[in-house]
Amino acid sequence: MRGISLGVRSFHARPPSLQPLRAESLLLKATSNRLPGIGSFSGKQLHRLDKTFFQNTRFPQARHIASRVKSASPLDLRFFSSNAAQLRTAELPVLSPPSVAGWLIASSVLVFAVIVVGGVTRLTESGLSITEWRPITGILPPLSQSQWEEEFDKYKATPEFKLLNHSMTLPEFKSIFYMEWGHRVLGRIIGIAFVAPLIYFVARKRLTASLPKSLTGMALLIGAQGALGWYMVKSGLEDSLMETPGTVPRVSQYRLAAHLGTAFVLYAGMLGTGIAALYDWRYATKGSWSGLSDGSQFQKVLANPHVRRFARYSKGLTALVFLTALSGAFVAGLDAGLMYNEFPLMGGRLAPPTDELFSKDYAKAPDGSDMWWRNILENPTTVQFDHRCLAITTYAGTAILFAMTRNPALRAALPPMARRMAVSAFAMANVQVLLGISTLLYLVPVPLAAAHQAGSVLLLTTMVQLLVALRRPGAAARIWRQATQARTGKS
Repeated sequence: MRGISLGVRSFHARPPSLQPLRAESLLLKATSNRLPGIGSFSGKQLHRLDKTFFQNTRFPQARHIASRVKSASPLDLRFFSSNAAQLRTAELPVLSPPSVAGWLIASSVLVFAVIVVGGVTRLTESGLSITEWRPITGILPPLSQSQWEEEFDKYKATPEFKLLNHSMTLPEFKSIFYMEWGHRVLGRIIGIAFVAPLIYFVARKRLTASLPKSLTGMALLIGAQGALGWYMVKSGLEDSLMETPGTVPRVSQYRLAAHLGTAFVLYAGMLGTGIAALYDWRYATKGSWSGLSDGSQFQKVLANPHVRRFARYSKGLTALVFLTALSGAFVAGLDAGLMYNEFPLMGGRLAPPTDELFSKDYAKAPDGSDMWWRNILENPTTVQFDHRCLAITTYAGTAILFAMTRNPALRAALPPMARRMAVSAFAMANVQVLLGISTLLYLVPVPLAAAHQAGSVLLLTTMVQLLVALRRPGAAARIWRQATQARTGKS
């Protein structure tokens, strides 16, 4: 069988085990020795070959291959080409092409944008300007003067207008309306930009076996995010806010944290999955892994005790980064950034008085049993103090991560990509600390506060990339790599 090789061009495939691939290699070698003129066989002759040689061969493993080939009987000529006969890639699992990785990374960029726009929307107090949730018709803003006046009248009925913006004019209302409208439209764009390509890639069978389920979950989460966003806005429109003396109309910090936390999960999921798909493709086609040109070393690298310890620490630090960002949502929801605008002290001391941090005024249970957790989540002073503690701990954690990469034993074993991401995480943590302190000292100006929120996403980005750099190639990529090596004659 002259010139037979394994091809790796199609993405339509069913996953085999590694053992059949080795059997196919033996079979091809045997056939090339015994049937040198197979390139000129007709379809019927190849079918007879399937019934005779493939079933009666002296290679036991070949019977398994024969049974798989018989499913396409008579033996399809697509198994062969006129110049160099190639085994069709239906025996290889689907491996997502770079276009899938590009789509997922682009989707994560859109989520990053909506997080930043959402932060600006809250900082400019624009989030309560649209008092209805209309997923379909709401895509268009008011187009006539009468429509604008109708929307403005709806806003005039809200607690925010009555308590804070009762002197607002229609042009001023338009500015905050467009900010919230832009945030909602961007959310719709994300949904379309994610779901439409997902349907295409599923229909075209371009997704690795493990991806359809997880990506469908992300699509459902996008829809749930829209509903959660309205649920959050609705909390700031309730008339009961008018009944509480001294209340400032704002959305629930719990719902805000849930809304922002879901956005962070979506962002990390899309980004991490996209980068992993890209790295898998590079490993399968080029053999590179996490900055190493020889990706076959990944098992040895990941089995190193120093690397395993570093990977566990990285996972814990990523969780801490997420928790710190989530605590920032409580700071934003309670306007806690306007308390104690100094650093590192709070009122001239490292921590406010205990009776201020854990005030009985926030307890609602008759026996005061809820005082602790309500202060942690509802007391602006305590919320800011907690966020400071988490931020300082996160910064120290990234510093330790960076210091670990300076250890000669770990540095020698750690893949280059992981080292770069650890350095990037520490660098971004420094930027984030400076942005946080500046935001506090300057009484939360919109540009600095928005940059601080964006910085939290960028810090999470470096940690997600670090985790992907310490991930072994996916099963499909490993099988494709073996097939590529067999095709090029490598062991």
